[in-house]
Amino acid sequence: QVQLVESGGGSVQAGGSLRLSCVASGYTYNRYNSRYCMGWLRQVPGKEREGVAAIDRTGAAIYADFVQGRFSISRDNAKNTLDLQMNRLKPEDTAMYYCASLRAQVLSARYVDYWGRGVQVTVSS
Repeated sequence: QVQLVESGGGSVQAGGSLRLSCVASGYTYNRYNSRYCMGWLRQVPGKEREGVAAIDRTGAAIYADFVQGRFSISRDNAKNTLDLQMNRLKPEDTAMYYCASLRAQVLSARYVDYWGRGVQVTVSS
């Protein structure tokens, strides 16, 4: 059973930084580094989950326009971890952030195979 566990959420003032981390377990035959794209999505109450960033097994990354230049996604295939460095945070970045295993490098909840439970990020003005 695949499990994704996030950490690193919290509260910060606008302009500040946070780093989210995700540890993946349960992949068989070392598939974490051989097959899966990984990503971060976020959700605010009353809205659908939206893709933030995604990274393939080679390290190539894509970003949503609203975080381009501010956020950076990375992964360590040896440790089965996924990180999201968030800089120059804005109040509109306030959301629950989810680590996800994707079956394609697409910023859409429809391509998620597995979800983490999420961590809250709150940015105050």
